[in-house]
Amino acid sequence: MSNLRGYLGLIALSAALAACGGKKEEAAAPAEAPAAAAPAAAPAADAGAATTKVAADNTDTLDGTKFADMKGDAKHGEAVFTQCKTCHVIDAGVNRIGPSLHGIIGRKSGQIAGFSYSTANKESGITWTPAKLYQYLEKPARVVPGTKMAFAGLAKGQDRADVIAYLTEATK
Repeated sequence: MSNLRGYLGLIALSAALAACGGKKEEAAAPAEAPAAAAPAAAPAADAGAATTKVAADNTDTLDGTKFADMKGDAKHGEAVFTQCKTCHVIDAGVNRIGPSLHGIIGRKSGQIAGFSYSTANKESGITWTPAKLYQYLEKPARVVPGTKMAFAGLAKGQDRADVIAYLTEATK
């Protein structure tokens, strides 16, 4: 019976990682392969994005959108957030695969007691402003290289703004 529980636990963990965008190594491989095959074709900004840490106060996005230009819809953000629920909850003091997102706006990165953050996250110097969270949700590994968060990101700027509106309202 114990072996069956362990096996089911592994299946659940595999499903959770798949829901979050798969393993980091798998997500990084496609970006590295084209650069190696055709180094002259890749723009310099894209080549550095995979390896260069984004400054803690920089909020530039890859798609050029800005959080300040968006109007978030918390109701839609709650729907988008369902894909985050595999790893995160908004309840204070409840950590899962990822830390609780209760009170995320205004909090320094890597500060939830009882959660084992990556060194990269703890040392990022980031304070989660709406603009910084907007940038991070686009492509987490770009903003905090070495993060344990395997989620590939939210490509649509409006989805990112909506999730932030939901987190702001739901975690006050």
